[in-house]
Amino acid sequence: MNTVETKLRDRGFEIPAPAASLASFVPTLQVRDLVYISGQLPVKDGKLAVQGVVGVDLNVDDAKKGAELCLLNIIGQLKAHVGSLENVRCVRLGGFVQSESGFKEHASVVNGASDLLIYALGDRGKHVRAAVGCSSLPLGAAVEVEAIFQIIDAESPAERLREAS
Repeated sequence: MNTVETKLRDRGFEIPAPAASLASFVPTLQVRDLVYISGQLPVKDGKLAVQGVVGVDLNVDDAKKGAELCLLNIIGQLKAHVGSLENVRCVRLGGFVQSESGFKEHASVVNGASDLLIYALGDRGKHVRAAVGCSSLPLGAAVEVEAIFQIIDAESPAERLREAS
């Protein structure tokens, strides 16, 4: 069986240790079977790796790589909270892109996170999403991504019915 972590490693990605929040909020919060992950920045090795205004300071491809880093940080937070990544399903991603007013490729940037998530989780990675442009982000980050995951119990009758449909 190809686990989420193995799939990511095979593509050259490593799940980072979760970072502490930078302000007055918690990085994860569980309510029943939903785990909310606060917005994650494109941080690698403790440093902001992708910053600036997309379409001015960097191009869409560079910003997509930033969205991938955000997603890896989300997965790091999720793994620390739930342990195994094999029993989770993504419900929603929200992506924020620091961009100029005429920029129109927000969805393409946030696809960096969405595509990597779907690769890692397969059908459990398919999600609803918002991709929004904004004039600034914390620390000058080019992109920020937040997520909601559901913890699934493959043994429950309701889950078997959902999987069959």
